[in-house]
Amino acid sequence: MDKKQRVKYILGSMLLLMMLVIPLLSPLQEYISIPTEINLSSSHPVNASISDEEGSVPAFSMEKTNTTNAIFHEYAGIPVKKTDMKRVKDIRLVPGGQSVGVELQTKGVLVVGHHLVSENKDQQTSPGENGDIQVGDILLKGNGKELNHMEDLSAIVKEAGEKNKEVTFDVKRGEETFNTTIKPEVNKKEDQFQIGLYVRDSAAGIGTMTFYDPVTKKYGALGHVIADMDTKKPIEIHEGTIVNSRVTSIQKGNQGVPGEKKAEFSLTDDRMGTITKNSSFGVFGELENPIKNDQYKDGLPIALDNEIEEGPAKILTVLNGDKLQSFDVEVVRNMPKDSPVTKGMVVKITDPELLEKTGGIVQGMSGSPIIQNDKIIGAVTHVFVNDPTSGYGVHIEWMLEEAGIDIYENDQNKAS
Repeated sequence: MDKKQRVKYILGSMLLLMMLVIPLLSPLQEYISIPTEINLSSSHPVNASISDEEGSVPAFSMEKTNTTNAIFHEYAGIPVKKTDMKRVKDIRLVPGGQSVGVELQTKGVLVVGHHLVSENKDQQTSPGENGDIQVGDILLKGNGKELNHMEDLSAIVKEAGEKNKEVTFDVKRGEETFNTTIKPEVNKKEDQFQIGLYVRDSAAGIGTMTFYDPVTKKYGALGHVIADMDTKKPIEIHEGTIVNSRVTSIQKGNQGVPGEKKAEFSLTDDRMGTITKNSSFGVFGELENPIKNDQYKDGLPIALDNEIEEGPAKILTVLNGDKLQSFDVEVVRNMPKDSPVTKGMVVKITDPELLEKTGGIVQGMSGSPIIQNDKIIGAVTHVFVNDPTSGYGVHIEWMLEEAGIDIYENDQNKAS
């Protein structure tokens, strides 16, 4: 075969291949666009079909079986893809908006800094730093004893120092746990044994309640993780308490400077319940007494991320005392995902009264529930520093998942 014949053969083969592939391009695109899972609200028909924006039917036909909640897509009579259908329970949540105080006891004691301590003023060192203890580490145990409070650490250090012995610590750093040994030294200025570490065993702050489930007594608040102010790392909790709080004043936000709610609360007199989880989606636990919302006495259903519309919505929050108010906002952008994300919406404050009093989203407003079409769609979580009128919101379904509330019906109960 000479060169000219070889070129003709290659061109002919390419033309034949294109003729075979082109008819398959549209079905291939349709195949890729078919979702592997559809979430249906309680009012959504089970035998729903998928069509394009012009109302035409894709080349892939769909058939729902009687025994499973799935749609099988066919091409030329051959099953090629399955879409699972998950139906959402008809649950009703009490929307929050109330100002709450949170107090977290850390798991172990958290190292937030080093300081110098030595008998010799000319050779001062930090025994803890020399023992490879870093800021952000968590001291879990000292000589086999659990460390849940700073007093526990002080007692162990004092005992070891008086006996001229070392302390063996169980230390957690990220996902790693290791042991290190530190010998206490006398700080003559303070006349006590020390290991040269600044530690913290608790954290407190204010935020906003997002929802309460009267069936399970579980709640969600804040919509984002509580991190230590010094280490900037999430606080691993041993136990926690959520309490009622009263807003005393508002520091208005401006461009480049976030505003802030000021509030007061008592850990003993205002107790609402426990905090058992501090995650990227907020704090969660159970309430000892139900909360009420006079604006929505019968509660509200939820909307999944794909039901949210870009447009008008409302948030519930407190600006003064414990008075719950509703304010206008706009969902500027909705970003539904198949997996949990903390920043699922962009929300803009449009209410003139709220803008006048706060300048937009302020610290302490995190967790304020977002309501659209009489459904809870999520919670305010972050403020844009350069534009305090806007910020991020988290979808309600991910907060419910973190709270341990199953929003989907059991398929086995529906089979007939």
